[in-house]
Amino acid sequence: MTNQIAEQHSALAGKLAAIAANVTDWDAPTPVQEWRARDVLAHLMGWLPGMLNGAGVELPTVEVGDDVLAAWWKHTANVQNLVEDDEQVARIIDVGQGDQTLGQVLEQFYLADLFMHRWDLAKASGQDAEWEPEVAAGMVEGMAPIAEALGASGEFGTPVVLDESHTPEERLAALIGRDPNWAPIVH
Repeated sequence: MTNQIAEQHSALAGKLAAIAANVTDWDAPTPVQEWRARDVLAHLMGWLPGMLNGAGVELPTVEVGDDVLAAWWKHTANVQNLVEDDEQVARIIDVGQGDQTLGQVLEQFYLADLFMHRWDLAKASGQDAEWEPEVAAGMVEGMAPIAEALGASGEFGTPVVLDESHTPEERLAALIGRDPNWAPIVH
């Protein structure tokens, strides 16, 4: 039987892959000013292997190259193989947050990143991220109290906490330092 982390990863990576499959310009700007569309997936493919390898968990690094979608599929398969191993998911590691299971680390960092960056890639390519409102609302609830720390980390744009009059998608986008109304400039 597949574990919960494997199921979550498969679903989140699949939704991101569906958006990636419809990207026609990998050099299109994104809501992250210094990134292009390809950089969204390059980010996800780059930091996870580095973090896990540093904690003694082997995950091959996949270079993006010219075929961004093929690289994404290869990376996703590598991660899926890892998370389908129940012993690995239960393995205790330390990535600077104290001892946690690999599953906890992936859920806290990587699965959340898959969800959040789906919005960046969708916006860059004129698609709907189809963020599940309840997931976005839960992330806002969990992250809003640490907005100041998010901004100080340098890993997000300047966070803005929006009130309940905004949708969960708008609130989460603003909290991770994005302009919820961002759209690519059409020439």
